[in-house]
Amino acid sequence: MKGLITSVFLFIGFCVQGQEIKGGLESFITQNTIYPPYSLQNCIQGIVNISFKLNAAGEVYTSRVSSGIGTDLDDEALRLIRLSSGKWKMPEGYDTAVALYVPVNFRLSGYNCDLKTPQDIQKAIAAYKANEGLSNAVQNFYRNKEKGIYNKADEPKMDLLKQQLGIDEEYLQSKISDGKAKLKQKDRQGACEDFLFVKHMGSTLADELLSQYCK
Repeated sequence: MKGLITSVFLFIGFCVQGQEIKGGLESFITQNTIYPPYSLQNCIQGIVNISFKLNAAGEVYTSRVSSGIGTDLDDEALRLIRLSSGKWKMPEGYDTAVALYVPVNFRLSGYNCDLKTPQDIQKAIAAYKANEGLSNAVQNFYRNKEKGIYNKADEPKMDLLKQQLGIDEEYLQSKISDGKAKLKQKDRQGACEDFLFVKHMGSTLADELLSQYCK
């Protein structure tokens, strides 16, 4: 979700000498963050540590979540570091084998988060992890359906799973909106991942966008 500059604050602890990004990494991440919907709705906040390496051209050539929260915040932190690829100014003789670490600290202000208890938030994190398996099962079903290798009798079960997960048309439209925001950032990979998620939930809402941007 874009447009949360007054409500979302991100702080970057970055203590690596020599590498620079125009405008600063903190500013880059603040400007490009799309606070992921599940964590936003459930007031989930915290630090995601990203490990990555840069080549001599300032491109991110490997990256991973070294420690995270276990929700869609992990994916967003990783996406932001990958989005910085090619924007780094590198010092002469830089050792490209060195791993860099960035703790991305997601913080929310507002959104009635003061009404959420720590127990509520921990339950939401646990539910996200449990629901990931169910979501993957639905996506695998529709991937197989696209290939023509599926059991039609299982489709009603997928509809029930989607209801259980709260994945309705409004949710899918929010994923499309996030994908469009990523396109504006020139993050085509991230956008196509959102559009494919919609498709693999058995919806045609993103088909035109997939055809236009994700061939």
